Amino acid sequence: MTDHILRAYDDELKELRSIVSRMGGMAEDQLMAAMEGLRETNVAKATKVRNADKALDQLELQAERAAITMFARRAPVADDLRVVVAALKMTGLIERMGDYAKNIAKRTCAIAEGDPVPMPATLDRMASEARGMIREVMDAYVHQDADAAMDVWERDENLDNMHNAAYRQILARMMETPDHINTLTHYLMIAKNLERIGDQATNVAEQVYYTITGTLLEDARPKGDQTSTSLLVNDED
Repeated sequence: MTDHILRAYDDELKELRSIVSRMGGMAEDQLMAAMEGLRETNVAKATKVRNADKALDQLELQAERAAITMFARRAPVADDLRVVVAALKMTGLIERMGDYAKNIAKRTCAIAEGDPVPMPATLDRMASEARGMIREVMDAYVHQDADAAMDVWERDENLDNMHNAAYRQILARMMETPDHINTLTHYLMIAKNLERIGDQATNVAEQVYYTITGTLLEDARPKGDQTSTSLLVNDED
């Protein structure tokens, strides 16, 4: 009877881990789909990304229900409690990544309504870096690799630096072509969305490291983003 209970408990923990992993894969896919829609200024593809966000929301709810059930039936302690709590935090962070991808898609639809303005190339580089961070932190989670999680945590500054460069470039284009300021403002906000996706990947890395080691990473890395005080980059919807 005890062996059966332990096997059932292990299965529930594995299912919770599986939900987190699936959410990470979906967030990566949504980011890439959003960027594809942006590059093509494709409203249909952007709309598909916006609609797909609901699937991530549902998985987050599924993770919450699974965790509540485990708390009620198993009363996890020590390492198991850490695994469950960290998984819950990660699902919220990953869901937020999906929200930022949805925002990129929303702004793609707005860009499509105006005059054509070439997408700043820096945004593609930012998206590639953010995608790599998502993929690597989820691999670290699956393989329980604390060093890999630390590597992702330390990479956040790279994306911040890219964002600073994009911010300056887009502001310069605004001054050169004021007729395009509306579209360029959307690109500015998209750059911020990409930077925030990297922030969420970094936060996930902290939770992965904590899950594996039981040690909390102190947020001591230098923060390279210098644009957060601007009124032009407030995009929390």
